[in-house]
Amino acid sequence: MTFRSLVILGPTASGKSSLAMALATSDAGRDVGIELLSIDAMQVYRGMDIGTAKPTVSEQALVRHHLIDLVDATQAFTVAQFQIAYQHAVDDITSRGGRALLVGGTGLYVRAVVDGLTLPGQWPEVRARLDDELVTLGPEALHQRLCLLDPTAGSKMEPSNSRRIIRALEVCEGSGRPFSSFGPGVDTYPASEVQQVALRWPRDVLARRIEERVRVMIERGLQAEVENLLTQGLSPTALQALGYKEMVEHIEGRMSLEEVIATIVVKTRQFAVRQERWFRRDPRINWFDIESDPVTEVAPQLIGLLA
Repeated sequence: MTFRSLVILGPTASGKSSLAMALATSDAGRDVGIELLSIDAMQVYRGMDIGTAKPTVSEQALVRHHLIDLVDATQAFTVAQFQIAYQHAVDDITSRGGRALLVGGTGLYVRAVVDGLTLPGQWPEVRARLDDELVTLGPEALHQRLCLLDPTAGSKMEPSNSRRIIRALEVCEGSGRPFSSFGPGVDTYPASEVQQVALRWPRDVLARRIEERVRVMIERGLQAEVENLLTQGLSPTALQALGYKEMVEHIEGRMSLEEVIATIVVKTRQFAVRQERWFRRDPRINWFDIESDPVTEVAPQLIGLLA
């Protein structure tokens, strides 16, 4: 297995970015010209730096990063667009003789670039109508409709998962085809040349790391960042980023700052559980159980792949 096919995965606050930086700045990493590709659905947005834990200016000066700051936060950005941007980044790195190291926490985006998923198109008018129906009818009613149109897709989705249900209905109604007919999707795991490694912490330790991370984000100025973004506007997609919607509630006077912090911590912990659950479904991922420091514990085991 060559380094050209390595991805570092893990839930938020697991230390995957620190591990990637350690590999990229090691002697072996510099010798082969490692550049980092962020496989993160929210780091694509300009101005959303603190809340998405985007690489700092100093980190970007040390190692070239890709797939961050691609669009304004006022814009929507799809997985299909991300696939195109990813391929351009890989071609750019390869043209300079470098090596791409992928670092990700957004499960669908990882699968999209690792397995080259074929993704259906978009139908904005259908989507807008479904968004309105979600408010008036609720996700359970839409889930029942999906089960009638596409029983296969409906059986694989929680009735409360409104985002996935609306997307599946958008495709069914917009294309005239069942959502499940667009390739095997994310429920199959074909043989791959890509080596995937993931970091796993004890649940209570990761929970503490998440709380510390949220408080650091507040101290670094998350409120000011969100206030600035609000002057420009936030797309519905960008507003899904953890911490931003909650901070809007504080800015508009509906939550205290401590309530915001507590809410972000709880939602981030829940998100981390979902991330790990998603990655655990993939039998191709090699897991590293972390005790205290992913850099010292895992980097020496991956350095050999850089040759």
